Amino acid sequence: MAETVREIERKYDIDDDAQLPDLAGIDRVATVVEAGVEALDALYYDTAGHRLAADGITLRRRTGGKDAGWHLKLPVAPGVRDEVRAPLSDAPPPELTALVRSRVLDQELVPVVRLRTRRTVHLLKDAAGVPLAEVAVDEVRAQRAGEAARKAELPPGPAEARWCEIEVELTGGGDTALLDEVGRALVASGARPAAAQSKLARALAETGAAPDRPAADHAGPGGRRAEDSGKRGGKGGGGKGGGGKGKSAGKKAATRKKTGKKAGKKGRTAGDVVLRYVREQVRAIIELDPAVRRDLPDSVHQMRVATRRLRSAFRSYTRVLDRAATQPVGLELKWLAAELGVDRDREVLTARLRKALADVPPTLRLGPVDARLRIWSERRRAGSRKEVLAVLDGPRYLSLLKTLHALLEEPPLRPAAARPAPQLVSKAVLKDYRRLARRVEAALAAPAGRERDEALHGARKAAKRTRYAAEASRPALGRPAKKFAKRIKRVQQLLGDHQDSVVARGALRELATQAHQAGEGGFTFGLLHGREEALAADRERELPGRWKKASRRKHRAAFRR
Repeated sequence: MAETVREIERKYDIDDDAQLPDLAGIDRVATVVEAGVEALDALYYDTAGHRLAADGITLRRRTGGKDAGWHLKLPVAPGVRDEVRAPLSDAPPPELTALVRSRVLDQELVPVVRLRTRRTVHLLKDAAGVPLAEVAVDEVRAQRAGEAARKAELPPGPAEARWCEIEVELTGGGDTALLDEVGRALVASGARPAAAQSKLARALAETGAAPDRPAADHAGPGGRRAEDSGKRGGKGGGGKGGGGKGKSAGKKAATRKKTGKKAGKKGRTAGDVVLRYVREQVRAIIELDPAVRRDLPDSVHQMRVATRRLRSAFRSYTRVLDRAATQPVGLELKWLAAELGVDRDREVLTARLRKALADVPPTLRLGPVDARLRIWSERRRAGSRKEVLAVLDGPRYLSLLKTLHALLEEPPLRPAAARPAPQLVSKAVLKDYRRLARRVEAALAAPAGRERDEALHGARKAAKRTRYAAEASRPALGRPAKKFAKRIKRVQQLLGDHQDSVVARGALRELATQAHQAGEGGFTFGLLHGREEALAADRERELPGRWKKASRRKHRAAFRR
């Protein structure tokens, strides 16, 4: 069984003959205790193209020290990583390799670097003897792993590197203020903030074990380079919608040359703006995959939002991205969002019902209603959790990930992608807005009941699409697009609350039926059902006013070009 440890540390490069300064008296440090010397031997695994290292992720098998085993380090924030640990075994354990599947896809994980470290450990303790931080002085020897060298076809270079460094890691009693103070003392004594983010990163650089990245690694979702959609369009090979060679490519190149000086904010083309947004959403899906697998709070919701945003961008910006190429991807994203929704909808619904039940006075809580709700929720959770993990481990999801990587490597850009961004993205946002306006008007005119509920749900989906289109346009249109998206979001939230009430009423009917069949009575669930009906009616009354504010013509002035 894997366990997770939050690691908060700072790293410093030092000279071979450097001495650790006296750290007693810094912040709350009363004593510095030497805790001994450890001999650590670690073998690091990655793909031949180093996809994990490119994302600041390390996977190693380490012997020696107090935590021997497999360690997967996932970045959380600068200087903060989650270390997921598993017991020693010969091969990378499945519970860890699953957490990097969205990065490596079906590529083989092979040894890339071996690190042998002589570590001298010092504990910083407060006056009560509570450890605040651990200071490790490391003498590191790095070597290429032979198997990795053959598979990656490494360029000639030094096969071994040596260096010394200091790691300062918080323990239970320390805080980041202590790290800052210790860091200042170390720098004053000659240490330097580490140039590399990890030992592996330095080892790859200094042993020559970092080959030129394959195109798939360099340009894919993990890349952090500037957008180059203009270049892709110019080659005429930008995916299925990029056009052929010859006249088509020449025509697009001429178009860019003519409009380059007028390509919008900071010279951005429509392709630049849309691909930036698309890349952000693909990146979010990839990065949230391990969080969903680890069942971290809100991870399912955020991954589902990313799939919706990406699908929405495909539908909103059809003049930029070829729909023939993106539509099949959009259908797969819709499937993924639906699968994720099983768990997310249960989570949201349970929280809503628990809050509603907590607001009921004790005199009206008749029967074991809390237990009934808990049993109902846990049964649904057990099933939905297994289903989500089965989806993430399945071939269909892996195929979708490969498709997303490939789409970013060769974006299916249409000729209009080379045009100035402001005008084209403005038209896309206004088109979605007009669609939203029609749906809101239809919902307001629909008779009360199921027909209106369905119409309001359709308006909610249109509001999301309009909001996402406006968010994507921000690099080209700036603050007006941000403010417009916020106004549409308020409408979306009201419609969302209404839809949540519709779903909650269905769940309450189910709970009342189960309670009745068990001889418990359903009065309390019926009471909550009535409250949800009243809430939905309130949201319907509020909609005309909120829509009137959001739909004022002046709010769309920046989009009229």
